[in-house]
Amino acid sequence: MGPSLSNQPVTVAQAFTQAAAQWGELPFLCVLPETAGIYSVPSGEHRYAAFEAQVQALRAQYAAAGYGHGHRVGLLLENRPAFFLHWFALNGLGASVVPINADLRSAELEYLVQHSEIALAVALPERHASLRAAAQAANRPMAVMADGDTPPPAPFAPPETGRTPDVSSECALLYTSGTTGRPKGCVLSNRYFLHSGHWYATIGGLATLRAGQERMLTPLPLVHMNAMAYSTLAMVLTGGCLTVLDRFHPATWWDSVRRSQATVVHYLGVMPAMLMKAPGSEHDRLPQVRFGFGAGIDRRLHMPFEERFGFPLLEAWAMTETGAGAVVIANHEPRGVGSSCFGREGAEIELRLLADDGSDAGVDEPGELLVRHAGADPRFGFFSRYLKDEAATAEAWSGGWFHTGDIVRRGPDGQLHFIDRRKNVIRRSGENISAVEVESVLLQHPRVKAAAVAAVPDAVRGDEVLACIVTEPALQGDADKATLATELVQWCLGRLAYYKAPGYVGFVAALPLTTSQKVQRGELRTLALSLLEQGLCVDTNALKKRQAA
Repeated sequence: MGPSLSNQPVTVAQAFTQAAAQWGELPFLCVLPETAGIYSVPSGEHRYAAFEAQVQALRAQYAAAGYGHGHRVGLLLENRPAFFLHWFALNGLGASVVPINADLRSAELEYLVQHSEIALAVALPERHASLRAAAQAANRPMAVMADGDTPPPAPFAPPETGRTPDVSSECALLYTSGTTGRPKGCVLSNRYFLHSGHWYATIGGLATLRAGQERMLTPLPLVHMNAMAYSTLAMVLTGGCLTVLDRFHPATWWDSVRRSQATVVHYLGVMPAMLMKAPGSEHDRLPQVRFGFGAGIDRRLHMPFEERFGFPLLEAWAMTETGAGAVVIANHEPRGVGSSCFGREGAEIELRLLADDGSDAGVDEPGELLVRHAGADPRFGFFSRYLKDEAATAEAWSGGWFHTGDIVRRGPDGQLHFIDRRKNVIRRSGENISAVEVESVLLQHPRVKAAAVAAVPDAVRGDEVLACIVTEPALQGDADKATLATELVQWCLGRLAYYKAPGYVGFVAALPLTTSQKVQRGELRTLALSLLEQGLCVDTNALKKRQAA
């Protein structure tokens, strides 16, 4: 069982200081040789006490340079250990960090610099010029430094001078992926991060964390809340060791699991699909791995994966906005393996499923998921607000509930099942089709490298499914396209209801992605319509017929 928060740290920095005092000689971070080689940093382990000493030294440098409560500092450091060093040092002064995705380019950087009003960017040297150009274009005073440099003088005074950092102080500003519009800046407090770690440290069941014993491996980016909030704070609050890869490498994943001695791994839904494509091996089963924590595994792969690799994948649901204020995880049996089940809400969460007509959805009826924290403060543990967007914050909290935009159903046993994002649902002849479900099936085909589906207009059915496919290897002419399109639709027909299979298949060089590698749904719809209008896709509607049982 994880420790209680009886000592009541009020900042992330205080929580780390307490961890260093309790578990000083235990490892906090493990840098594997493969990650060290990619990042050109030393491999090995960073122990709590030694890392805390570095944090305090850097904190003193930042204080001397004039950084303090209310400042925001951008961190473009990818998944390097330096990310944690600067985060904790700045947090101790009441400064907020703004993780910057290394894939952002000029227009995106300009927007982030202008919108977030960061005073400083700590970045990889090769990105300094682009950051300075973004600050100039945004007409913002902003300093730039590399890790290891002495912090330059703060370009302006701390906005909240004289206030002591506490649980309500801004800890980080995380930007949403922007799949349908410009990214929103989610203001996240110290309470948000501390509660995320506390929730994970005490949730128990199949996800029990043993104090001072766990070694957690994540390939997920520190610019997102999963790695930054759940993984990091769970390890800090339980004295665990965190191994952060630069990204997910399918070919070397299991080697990394072994070398890190991971007892817990974090995953995204696409990872199991890619790992299951590899040939079976006598080394598949890793007894030291106790569980995986993630979301989005294709339901048809869930049980086969667990049987092959020997540990449970615990499906969970949360959003950047909800944090652990409303998080659900299937960490107790029965878990509904193979049914897109992510458990049921605990006593600390209130939940509604809202049907299209505004009524509460019945058993096995889909509805939009609405959540809030139980008790006197329905926003406890949630994001504080969308930066500079009071209207969007109010809309998200309409009626006193946070509207997630996710479509979910509740089974007769009370378990919750994820269907899709509301904006991703395709409506064909009265049937709701989940884009994610169709994409998951397509991704299992051996020649599919990437896949995304969108709705295109159909005069009879309202919508039809168009699949955009990136192949591996590349296609060889129109005949190959037609043959593979037929093969892909037949592949879907053997695994999905006939109406869910693509009516059109378009082959593309790449999918439109956000900087966090999520499908840019707005751009995808434009691409799909363009492929249809220009006749650049294979019409497979004739194959979509009801199949015999």
